[in-house]
Amino acid sequence: MTIEEAMELIHGVEWRGSRPGLTRVRELLHRLGDPQDGLQFVHIAGTNGKGSTAAMLASILRAAGYTTGLFTSPYLERFAERMQVNGAPVPDAEFAAVCQTLQPCIAAMDDPPTEFELVTAAAMLWFRRRGCDVVVLEVGLGGRLDATNVIAAPACAVITNIGLDHTEILGDTLAQIAREKAGILKPGTCAVSYPQAPEVRSVLREICAQRGIPLTEADASAIVSLTDSVDGQTFTYRGTEYALPLLGAHQLRNAAVALETVAALRARGWRIPDAAVHAGLAQVRWPARFELLRRAPWFVLDGGHNPQCAQTVADNLARYFPGRRITLLVGVLADKDYPAMFAALDGQAAAYIAATPLSPRALPAAELGEYLKRFGKPVAVCADPAQAAELALAHAAPEDVICAVGSLYMAGAIRTYLRRENDENSGH
Repeated sequence: MTIEEAMELIHGVEWRGSRPGLTRVRELLHRLGDPQDGLQFVHIAGTNGKGSTAAMLASILRAAGYTTGLFTSPYLERFAERMQVNGAPVPDAEFAAVCQTLQPCIAAMDDPPTEFELVTAAAMLWFRRRGCDVVVLEVGLGGRLDATNVIAAPACAVITNIGLDHTEILGDTLAQIAREKAGILKPGTCAVSYPQAPEVRSVLREICAQRGIPLTEADASAIVSLTDSVDGQTFTYRGTEYALPLLGAHQLRNAAVALETVAALRARGWRIPDAAVHAGLAQVRWPARFELLRRAPWFVLDGGHNPQCAQTVADNLARYFPGRRITLLVGVLADKDYPAMFAALDGQAAAYIAATPLSPRALPAAELGEYLKRFGKPVAVCADPAQAAELALAHAAPEDVICAVGSLYMAGAIRTYLRRENDENSGH
């Protein structure tokens, strides 16, 4: 099977849509020989910060000498980013071989799996073939009925920051959403949580008590920021100093969650030296999360796509670029709470450029442009995210800031365009 045939299989029209439940993915994995049963996991659910926390933990575990798998979604530029071992995406030939093994198993099923279930099963098989010591596994959506929840009790279950997103599926209160996310908490694991809102905290404590799961909550008051600039930050947590290249105060809280997870794993016998923890945090890379892509003009990319993320981006713009003229390059999916997002962001915007994210669920740029006119600032409309980036750069002074925000489905096109533009300017 070629990589093109493998991608055709994964994106096949018959797998479209999301249908909650674990029966299909269980059956598919069983037909594959249950590869997940031979693996150890750190399972991560939450609304915001899942990917960043997963990237930090994978970086630390890798620095500790473990063969470390990382499963995340969505991808930015290449599908292969979704599954990595020791920081390297799945090679085309290996992914094609995995899909070739999947094909007859899918064909034998009466109730065909969804695309996400296929990708999850493919990842489990590849991680097993690669002999991973541990897999950092990010939940796709929710927790309880997510395909990743097919695993047995993980080495540690992590709940990152919980906010309102996917309310039509997960519920419209923080407590309801917390119950769905807490579906990954299984007897026999240990749990680590972000410093949550009180109603979330009480749900997590209740469920952990019921299931006999020890719960550690990261302590926001134990974080002390030492230095903070566009080049990264240094901080102490519980008195120990660390360096982190990711920007924003929220990343210090995500780092505290990662550090508490390390402590929980150590208590269960995992060998993770202090030097690996420091190196893992200092070396972590996680694109499209307040990522600085260029200077003069400054260009920041953030995949934030809900009101909580938007507020974080607004705070970061005020923190790192006070007093500068900021153009927001924005695109959103139609099912997101974008009025609340722009209520948070507009205080930082001098002008808007609307683009259409690369997703069938995207809100068309023209429609978004019409909506943005209510803020009384200049609005330009570009169908294509890369075109929007080109327009933003053409009109920006060297000291200005361009911030692309609103959807991870814009991030890949923008990163690709800026890298090409950078290569052309440097004569590569």
